[in-house]
Amino acid sequence: MSSMKTQLLARIQDRSAVVAVVGLGYVGLPLALEFARAGYRVIGYDVSQRVVDELMAGRSHIQDVKDAELAAEVAAGRFVATTDERRMKEADAISIAVPTPLSKTRDPDMSYVEKAVAAVARNCHPGLLIVLESTTYPGTTREIMLPKFEECGLTVGETVFLAFSPERVDPGNTVWHTKNTPKVVGGITPACTEAAMALYGACIDTPVQVSSTEAAELVKLLENTFRAVNIAMVNEMAIICDKLGVDVWEVIDAAATKPFGYMKFTPGPGIGGHCIPLDPHYLAWKMRTLNYKTRFIDLASEINSAMPDVVVEKVARALNDARKPVNGSRVLVLGVAYKKNIDDMRESPALDVIRLLEERGAVVDYHDPFVPTLREGTHVRTGVGLDAAALRAADAVVIVTDHDGVDYQFVVDEAEVVVDTRNATARLRPSRARLVSLASHAGLPTPAAVRPVAAVGA
Repeated sequence: MSSMKTQLLARIQDRSAVVAVVGLGYVGLPLALEFARAGYRVIGYDVSQRVVDELMAGRSHIQDVKDAELAAEVAAGRFVATTDERRMKEADAISIAVPTPLSKTRDPDMSYVEKAVAAVARNCHPGLLIVLESTTYPGTTREIMLPKFEECGLTVGETVFLAFSPERVDPGNTVWHTKNTPKVVGGITPACTEAAMALYGACIDTPVQVSSTEAAELVKLLENTFRAVNIAMVNEMAIICDKLGVDVWEVIDAAATKPFGYMKFTPGPGIGGHCIPLDPHYLAWKMRTLNYKTRFIDLASEINSAMPDVVVEKVARALNDARKPVNGSRVLVLGVAYKKNIDDMRESPALDVIRLLEERGAVVDYHDPFVPTLREGTHVRTGVGLDAAALRAADAVVIVTDHDGVDYQFVVDEAEVVVDTRNATARLRPSRARLVSLASHAGLPTPAAVRPVAAVGA
C-alpha cells in the first residue's frame, strides 16, 4: 500500500480529512451537507458569489435542502462556501458536481467540467482524491481528468487518486435522498477505487463498487436511457390508444396488476429535468464517434420531443369543437415545473407547450404554486392565481404538471375545457368542464368512477 494512500485512508477514517465540493447546485449542495453531517470539514466552491453569500447566510437555494439544515452546518463550522478556488488547496478529497448540458447540436458541452478540472489542477497536491459526479460520456474521467493531473507531475493511483461516482439525485423525492440512495463508485486504478469507496462509505449508506470509471460513467447513462426509452414507449402507446379509442390509463393500470415482467410507466406532455432528456444523448454522441447508431435512443428522443406538439394539437381540437380558433384564445397552463411538487424548470415540456401555443396565436397564462415567476432568457413571466375568475376567463385549461396541492375538482367545476396530460382529473365527480386526455376515448361508454364526463375524441 502506497504511503499516500495509507495516509489518505487514515484521514478519511478518523474524519480529519477536509472535503471540497465543486459546484453547489442540486447535486453538490446536498452532497456537501452529507459530508459535513458525517463529521468532515467541508469547503463548498461555486463561481456564483450570490449563491455563496446566500449559503453563508443560511439560506438554501435548493428545495431539497432546508435552511435550518444548512444553517446548522454553517454555524458549527463544518461547512463553508467560497468563490476562492485557492481554498481547494486545503482539501484531501474533492468532489466535482458541475452541469453537463448539451450544445445546440445535441453534443456534450464539457466546458463546465473542463473548467472545474482546471481549477482543481491549479490547486492540487500529492495525496489528493478527486471524484467526478457530473453525468457524462464513458471515458471522460480517463480522457479529460487523468491527463490534467499527470501534467502536474502526479501519478494516478500512487500520488493522486481519480474516480467517478454518478449522481442519483431525484428532486422532490421524500423517500430516496443523497444518503440512502446507493452510490456507484469506480476508480482509474484499484487504489483509486478503494480511496473513493472509503470516502463515500463514510457518509452514504450503500456504496457500490464497479471495476472502472467507464463502468461507473455508463451506469448513469443506462439508468436514464432505460427511463427515456420506456417513457417514449408509453407515450407512443398513448397516441395508439387515442387512435383506437381506448383509455390508455385503464390499459396501463390493468397491465400493472401483473406481478412480474412489467414495470409501470405513464405518459405525459414530454420529459424534463437535467437527466432523462439529456443523458441518453451523451451515450449516443460517444457511440457516433465509434461509428455506431443508437437507434433506440434516437427513436425515444424523437417520440418524447414530439409530445408537446401532441398536447398543443389536443388543445387546438378541443377549441375547434367549441368553435374557437387557437389564435386569440386564452389558455391557462397549470404547472410548469418538469414534474410535480418541485420548482425545477430544467428542460420542462411546459416551456415548449407555451411556446407552441403562442406561435399559434394563443394568449397564454400559467399557474404553478412552486414557480411564481418564470424566466426564459431576458423574458420574465409572472404566474396568475388559481381562482374562479382565471378559470372562467380561459378558453382552455391545460394540466401539464400535476402538483398535489392543486384542487382539480375546483378546476373542472369552473373551467369550460380541460386538457389533462397527467390523468389528474381521473376520479373526480362530474363537472361542467369538457375533459380531454392524451388518449381520449369518445364514443366509448365510460364508468363515471373512472372518467366523470365524456372526453372529446382526437
